Order: sequence, then structure tokens, then C-alpha cells
Amino acid sequence: MKKIYLRSLMLSILLFSFSQFISAQQGLSESQIDSLVEKTMKTFNVPGIAVAVLKDNKVVHKKGYGTRSLEKGGKVNEHTLFGVASNTKAFTSAALGVLIDQGKLEWDTPVTDIIPEFKLYDAYVTREFTVRDLLTHRSGLGLGAGDMMVFPASNVLKKDEVIHNLRFLKPVSSFRSKYDYDNLLYIVAGEVVERVSGQEYETFIKENFLKPLNMERTAMSWHRIEDYSNVIDGHAPVDGELIPVGLSFTKVANAAAGIYSSVEDMSKWVQAQLNHGKYGEDLERELFSEKVHEEMWTPQTIVRAGRSPYNTHFTAYGLGWFLSDVKGHLQVTHTGGLLGIVSQVTMIPEMDLGIIVLTNQQSGSAFRSITNSIKDSYFGIEGEDRITQYNDARLKREKKADSVVAAVWENIEKAQKSTKTEKINLDNYTGVYNDPWFGKVNITKKEGKLYFESENIADFKGEMSFYKGITFVVKWNDRTLKADAFTIFSLDKEGRAKGFRMEPVSPLTDFSFDFQDLDFSRIEKE
Repeated sequence: MKKIYLRSLMLSILLFSFSQFISAQQGLSESQIDSLVEKTMKTFNVPGIAVAVLKDNKVVHKKGYGTRSLEKGGKVNEHTLFGVASNTKAFTSAALGVLIDQGKLEWDTPVTDIIPEFKLYDAYVTREFTVRDLLTHRSGLGLGAGDMMVFPASNVLKKDEVIHNLRFLKPVSSFRSKYDYDNLLYIVAGEVVERVSGQEYETFIKENFLKPLNMERTAMSWHRIEDYSNVIDGHAPVDGELIPVGLSFTKVANAAAGIYSSVEDMSKWVQAQLNHGKYGEDLERELFSEKVHEEMWTPQTIVRAGRSPYNTHFTAYGLGWFLSDVKGHLQVTHTGGLLGIVSQVTMIPEMDLGIIVLTNQQSGSAFRSITNSIKDSYFGIEGEDRITQYNDARLKREKKADSVVAAVWENIEKAQKSTKTEKINLDNYTGVYNDPWFGKVNITKKEGKLYFESENIADFKGEMSFYKGITFVVKWNDRTLKADAFTIFSLDKEGRAKGFRMEPVSPLTDFSFDFQDLDFSRIEKE
């Protein structure tokens, strides 16, 4: 009798454990995802979102929500095109993988073997720099260094100029010693694809990935979209109101952040990733080899892991992907950010799970809330309100940033009322200034104030206000940029400006506004 009881008890425990396991694998229902997305949109003020969930080689959810544009209207659906931004990087690394499979390249081929004119600030680094280094954010350059050669989209620099100007960017750490995210080196990676394949980068991606996977609506940039009838506008909050924004990166940056796609098409790409590059009805075809797949999902650069709700012990960057452990499982993920647009692709390969979230507002908290709520359902995590958690953290960050910005403008208002300010000779600051990679800036006087105007970037125009000492603040005419900046002058012995540096005013300024990398010198008239 005792044995029968113990067997019954063991069977009950096993059945309960199995039921819990099955429940944990079921994920959220369609209606639950609908509710999650609608609440997320309302909480973070996002006009439109598209979500796809893949599980066990099937797309179990694929849907659009909200509106494509507050200005133009239109409903988001599974075919709506969003800028996926840096989720393009995985395509670029895979393109190099295809060339490696073809025997035309190695991950550790020196870049100068392919692009002889490639040159960085340090001669040793230039000589040792490999194709792998282009993809792994360990160059020694700072976060987003030089991004303003391709960002915002009004920049007129060409790709050969961008590659040439890399030599002027000073490193902030030793080569291969530290992770600092970059975009420019992925542009160089795209150039490697072109020179080795003999094809335009965009054509190579289309022929080797988009066509085989029937990603029919995906375009290699906004400029290459064939049908604009179902495309989102990005939106940014300005003074409490969402405003449609312009494009972010120039055409030069396509290999780093160019692709526009839908959850319909991105589902095909993510499924191929989960299948290690294989596709087709019986997975009889492949985009790239198993060896290349393994290399792309192998940690290359250690990334400092932040706080995680998933018991994460490591975070690293592979080749076009972030890698980490979540609840004992490998997570492969990447985010993408443009002005007014952010996205996230997440895979848990051991669970055959993929999650895609595309949005047309620049709140990363929105896609994290959706992705992690869906992840929670598959991990069997209950009782966590990710929307509230991320919103609380967002509000805290914004409150802190707003106080910093408000304090700056309070000082400016005090300075404007001071009699000392009237004694400042603005003529000492006017003139033409040049930074080796950014180009020329004209500082003139308009209506009794200094005015900043970049020759290469039409977006960078704005009035300058005196702040303190030898520092002014430039307020950009385009308020959707959200990137007002300090200009800190240096003076000669006569009190005349001989150059200036820049820093972002708000701690939440996008890192691609890399003002801190600029060092302007006055150009004297001949």
C-alpha cells in the first residue's frame, strides 16, 4: 500500500511538472499579445507597432497595431515597412560569411588587403585590423565615433570621404581591449563586400538573402523602397507632443543601418537564423554554412552586463549579434535605432523561439516591454509587469535629464539678464572653423546673437546662447533632433576664439550625435 501511494505521489509530481513545462512553453495567446501591445502603445505614446513571434519553426503571431503616421494616417499591418536600423548589421556580417564560404575571404583577412587606403589613427592598428574587427566593436574608437559623418541624413559626405576621415578619429582605449559600439566600421565592412564580390553591397544582400527568402518588400534603404504606400513615419516627442521626423542616416550608412522591412519579411530572416542558415520546405537549401553560423554566434567581444531580470551572467558581441545567457539559455539579439524609430530582434535558439518588435517612436522601453513580456510567458515567469517596470525607469531617467537641461537654460536666462553679458564681444567668436572629419562650421552674428551653421549637415543650424565663461549653447532649429549642445571655446591671448569643442547638453542625447569627438580650429582668412 505504501509503495502504491509513493508511486501515485511521484506520478502526480511528474504530471504537475510536465503540465507546468507545457504551460511555460505555450506563451501568450493572440489576445494577450494584443492587450500587451495596446497597453504598451498607450503607456509609451507609440503610434504604431508590429510584432511577430516564431516558435517551433512556425510563425505563431504576426500582426500590426496602430497607425503608420500621425500626419498621413494609415493602419499598420504585417506588411508595413519600418526602418530596422542596426538590425541590418546581421545581414552585413552574413554577407561576409557567404564570401568566406566561397573561399574569397577569411574573418581574419587584413582590411588593408582589400581596401589599401583604409587607415586609422594608429599605424599598428591599421596594419593589424581584420575583417572580424570591423564587426566586433573593439577598435579602440569611442561610442559612435564619427557617426556625424553619416548622421543626420542631410550630411553630404561620400563613402570614400568617410573611409578617408577614419584616420582623424582618436582612440579612447587600446585596440581590442574594450567594447564601444560603432557604425562606421560596418560601412567599411559593406565596402569589403563590394570589393570582394564585385557587386554593389545592396545588390549582394538582395541576391543572397532577400530573394532566396522571398523577402519581397524589404528594401536596402528608404531610398530604395519600391512602393511607399505602406511605410511608417518615425515620431519623436517634442515639448510633450509627438512630431514626425526626417530620415536619420545617409545612403552611405546602408551596411550599418539601412534596411526597411516588415514583420512578415523579418520573420523569414529570423527563421533562417534559427535554422542555422538553412531554408526551404525541408531545409534543403542554405544561405551560409554551419561553420559561418557558429562563428557569428560565438562571443568575440565582452560587453559589460547590466542588471537583468533573467539571471544573466555574461553579455558579449558576436558578429552582428549580441549574445547573453537568460535563464540558462543562450539569447541572440540586436536592437536598432533611428530618429523616431526603434526595433528589436530576439532569439532563444534552444527554445526555437524568435520575437520581432518594430515601432515608429524612439522609445526603447516599448519594445523591451513587449519582448520581455513574451519571453516571460515562455520561461513560465509570472507576476512581472514589464510595462510598469520599464516605464518607471524611463520616467526616472527623463526626470533626471530634464532637470539637467532645465538648469542649463535657467543659467542662460540669468546670463541674458546680467549686465556682464552685454560686455561680451560676440565678434571675437564669429568666423569659420574646421574639424578634420566633420568639416567646416560658420559662426556668424544674427540679430545680436551668435548663429551656428554646418557646411556639410543642413540640419545643424541654430542660435547660440551665452552660458558661462567661454561656453555657449547651440539650440538646433530642428527640435526633433533633441541634441542641443555646449560649444566650449578656447581663446588666444587677445581674447579671440581660436577653436572650440562640443558636448551634448542632455545625458539622453543619442550617442550618434558624437559632439565629444569634435575639435574645431579657426580658419584664418588668407
